[in-house]
Amino acid sequence: MAACAVLASFSVILIPEGEAAKAQGTSQSRTGSANSPVCGDKLCSEIADSPWQHTQRSAPQIDGCKSHEGQTRTFYIAADEVVWDYTPTGINQIRGHEFGEDEGVFVQTAENQIGSKYKKALYRQYTDGSFSELEQRALEWEHLGILGPVIHAKVCDTIVVVFRNNAAEISYSMHPHGVFYEKDSEGARYNDGTSDAGDTIPPGGEHTYVWPVPLRAGPGPNDPSSIVWMYHSHVNSVMDTSSGLVGPIIITAKDMADKDGRPADVDRELVSLFTVHDENSSHYLCENAESFTGSSCDELSKDGNFEEGNLMHGINGYVYGNQPVPELKKGENVRWYLIGMGTEVDLHTPHWHGQTALWNGMRVDVMELLPASLKTVDLVPDNVGTWMFHCHVNDHISAGMLSLFTVA
Repeated sequence: MAACAVLASFSVILIPEGEAAKAQGTSQSRTGSANSPVCGDKLCSEIADSPWQHTQRSAPQIDGCKSHEGQTRTFYIAADEVVWDYTPTGINQIRGHEFGEDEGVFVQTAENQIGSKYKKALYRQYTDGSFSELEQRALEWEHLGILGPVIHAKVCDTIVVVFRNNAAEISYSMHPHGVFYEKDSEGARYNDGTSDAGDTIPPGGEHTYVWPVPLRAGPGPNDPSSIVWMYHSHVNSVMDTSSGLVGPIIITAKDMADKDGRPADVDRELVSLFTVHDENSSHYLCENAESFTGSSCDELSKDGNFEEGNLMHGINGYVYGNQPVPELKKGENVRWYLIGMGTEVDLHTPHWHGQTALWNGMRVDVMELLPASLKTVDLVPDNVGTWMFHCHVNDHISAGMLSLFTVA
């Protein structure tokens, strides 16, 4: 594969003379040092004196698209290991008081309970391919919490993700839903008769994923101007997503997008992930148990309360209203993207207090959301105040799957 890691924010890369045609739609991976940009199977420094030159990368031919209709949008994303707090304010923000006995099952640290803090792996965006500086998350996206960065694109664009695995010991990947990809940009490991390129990126390794956005990845006839897909690690899908590696992809119709690929007919976008984060299925369970309780997994596994306490019923990785509160304006056009993940307990019914929304032309204030399902709704806030947004499944309410938003 001749394509080099992307060197500019959109589309300038290094391609050897006469090899541009071969580079279209390709991706590449290798293990490199933290500050070594990767160009195909070499470090960029290794080819500085070779006959390579800066070349404008031709976008892959995308069905239903003319060459001038799309652009390449490049994102630098890493899997980083961090300590995540499901309750950063330390109180039940829905009730406005300290945690009691019921909430304590999930959020208080004890000899048989980890509490609200867990080591996790999260997707985080960086400013460039050196992966030395995190991209500052804008105020409007603070509510994303545990989710990876939003990847915006329009139909006919090409998404390029330069991915680095910063985990110490575990291999990860990035697998997209909805968009087009060749096998080396699938990011999923299974017996498909192809090489493992892109399927599993080892600790310290990098890979460049190329995801064209054809018409079939964009809004359908009954959809609004943009829809949501997602990306997640798919080396061990259950453990990887339980560890935290999930993020949103938002695709806008090509004639409805602004310069950043966002829907031009919308004033505000929000993304909400509803899932019971099963820390019992995380790669880091035993490490978390020993770090926060001082006991071993073997000891704690004999305690039935331990497993229950590791089921974190979160919205974007927050419980009991601890999510940063989105501030909406009365009368603005709000597009709310819903993502479900998890297992058989993840039957969710997101409900907005004080407002109604439109989904596929139907008026709703509650939606149904299953694991790996994706919904896009439009909402025009008309009721001023602070309102609750939560899952309406009784058990999930008790366990803290609750958040707030305001309308002013």
